[in-house]
Amino acid sequence: MNEQRTTKPTDLLPEPTLRRLPWYLAYVAMLKSDGVEYVSSTRIADDLAVDSSQIAKDLSFINIKGKTRIGYEVASLEKALRHFLGFSSRHNAIMAGCGSLGAALLQDSGLQRYGLNIVAGIDTSDRVVGTRIGDIEVSRPDELKELVRRLKINIGILAVPVEAAQAVADELVDAGIHAIWNFTPTRIRVPQEVVITNTSIYSHLAVMYNRLGIQKTL
Repeated sequence: MNEQRTTKPTDLLPEPTLRRLPWYLAYVAMLKSDGVEYVSSTRIADDLAVDSSQIAKDLSFINIKGKTRIGYEVASLEKALRHFLGFSSRHNAIMAGCGSLGAALLQDSGLQRYGLNIVAGIDTSDRVVGTRIGDIEVSRPDELKELVRRLKINIGILAVPVEAAQAVADELVDAGIHAIWNFTPTRIRVPQEVVITNTSIYSHLAVMYNRLGIQKTL
């Protein structure tokens, strides 16, 4: 049975599946760099601690199928996953808030390997406005609309103080941003047509501390 794949995501793709696909991509990319040509779902399952039937189901959503008794062709699987997840395309982004977290993200060249190209930054602090963080010059918020238009930016990364999060999100949307990656520890409201993804470091810390506390009581 020959491998088949599609390059267009489906709206029916469950979010848990979508969250697991980058795991598979990172894994097969490692295999590819090691010169491995084929990998079975059983091996993926063993190495990633995911049930093999779940792996087959996840990959079936994007019509990726292995060869009987051989498994998945690593190079083709890696390419298909990277394309499906949008990592092979370039997405221009602006960093809103260039403090410690924002500055770290601005200097994270690894994000470019996954298609995220941070091309601008804004901040209200006179201490950072006009300076460069990595290759990016930090501008004032009143330059936001012009930056979005000129640099063809469609993603905003939100790393501002929590009390400013909603107001800055509103400004990003008003400037023409289509998606916001929210790093603040608060939920923000955006129009239905704007994509919002929340990555709260504090929430993950809370989960870790809670689980750690439970383990200590066992």
